[in-house]
Amino acid sequence: MKDLNLALHAFTTATGIRAVVWTAGVDGTLTAIAGAHEVSPPGVIRLLTAGGPPAEVDREDGVLLVSGVPNTPKAWIGVGPVEEVFRDSALAHLTFLQPVVSHYFQSAMEVEHSAYELAERYEEINLLYTTSEILGRTVSLEEAAARILSEISETVGARRAAILVHDRTTDTLQVVSALGFDPRDAAPIATGNAEAVTAFVFREQRGFIFDDGVMPCEAEAEFRRGGLLAVPILWTNPGPHGSIPLGVVTLSERRTGEHFSAGDEKLVSAIATQIGTAIQNARLVRSSLAQQRLQQEMRLASDLQLKLLPDAALFAPEAHIAARVVSADSVGGDFYQLFRLGGGRTGVMVGDVSSHGIRAALVMALVMSASSIHAQSTADPAEMLTKLLGTLADELESTEMFISIFYAVLDPARGVLRYANAGHPHAFVIGADGATERLGALDTPLGMSPKPLGARERPWSPNRDLLLVFTDGVSDSRNRQDVRLGEQKVLDLAKTLRNEAPEVLVEKVFGAVATHVGDALRRDDLTLVVARS
Repeated sequence: MKDLNLALHAFTTATGIRAVVWTAGVDGTLTAIAGAHEVSPPGVIRLLTAGGPPAEVDREDGVLLVSGVPNTPKAWIGVGPVEEVFRDSALAHLTFLQPVVSHYFQSAMEVEHSAYELAERYEEINLLYTTSEILGRTVSLEEAAARILSEISETVGARRAAILVHDRTTDTLQVVSALGFDPRDAAPIATGNAEAVTAFVFREQRGFIFDDGVMPCEAEAEFRRGGLLAVPILWTNPGPHGSIPLGVVTLSERRTGEHFSAGDEKLVSAIATQIGTAIQNARLVRSSLAQQRLQQEMRLASDLQLKLLPDAALFAPEAHIAARVVSADSVGGDFYQLFRLGGGRTGVMVGDVSSHGIRAALVMALVMSASSIHAQSTADPAEMLTKLLGTLADELESTEMFISIFYAVLDPARGVLRYANAGHPHAFVIGADGATERLGALDTPLGMSPKPLGARERPWSPNRDLLLVFTDGVSDSRNRQDVRLGEQKVLDLAKTLRNEAPEVLVEKVFGAVATHVGDALRRDDLTLVVARS
């Protein structure tokens, strides 16, 4: 309240008239929070409404003018007391102060709300990071499940929680980790049980929030107290059967007594997906002695990783985008991410983790999760990548890895493209006339420097300009004679096909790579994104 207090004192100095602001506490007590604290609130103050007509209170020392603060309940402003001759002047001053004080309260509320939102976002990002770290450093499903369950419960505020995993032999859900009770006290639950919430969620393959008393089941008594949040643990199978349920995560007995929210469900669902990956990893480790089986599972893991990438078709009609990623190993570090940012704007991000295999894939998954949160908090590419660097800094330092990354926001309404480029060499805009502009690197790759990133802006011609971004695996593709395909070959194809649909260009470029490489060993991941908006 310091700024408001200074403003009211300055008002008194300039006009010679005292002003004071009162608010009502939780217990209803009126307190002067700014201005002339010695002026006591009149009894009529509680009859006033925010934004309503002022009251004139006659006192021994003059007339006190009082009104409610517009748009702010339980806050009032007073001017005076003044002599009768100055009544009209004081009324004019009160009218002047009303919007000023109201604006102050609104600004204070916005700051408080922003701080609350930031705190919630930080908890979500921290939970995603912690989960990825746990999964990256342990192969024991039981150990990972126990640590992750503890982190989820702490963030959401639940006293009871459980991770149930599907036993394919008995077709039951069995508690492998628990919080608030001994998992050995929980009996297996048949997936066909018509009364059990967990069995219902497992069969439906989507999350639900159940109020206290809805679908009670004696078999779930150990991990259910009051309302219950339950989400399935899924593994996305690239085969004809789609997602395969692996288990269920439950949370109950919330410390605050409040109901679980849709935001809680979304966050826990994201973690459940990572738990699904952990379950698959545990199964892969247990079968690692069978090399052929391990290779098959790793190919499936690659398909699972590709499922993390967004479907470019979902961003029409704001943008027409085509994209493809092909990993050199079963899993890799190349990725792209797309964001719908509102106002017709589309975010396009392409990156390359400086490694291959499982470690690069884990960092890539962390980037995908964290960027989805950061991109919704800002439309500025530099600010988004700076926040992303803050999330990834410890992981990149401990693994001695870095990421070349390019992020652009297409804004056809304003006719601009704004981008940030952290060490990514292959990003271009091709105009309708075939003119090509390289969107060069503005900063070093993420993980090489802690400095905030910069951004640039250039004109963007809607439905005419073409954004072309690819990783060095495309241009560095080599044949048996160790001859590179080269960047210019890709650009020549893009110029020739600039008026075609982005899907056509992607297909032609990958066809050119396949023809050039032939039966030679592919050395690097390949990623290409083409966008027009």
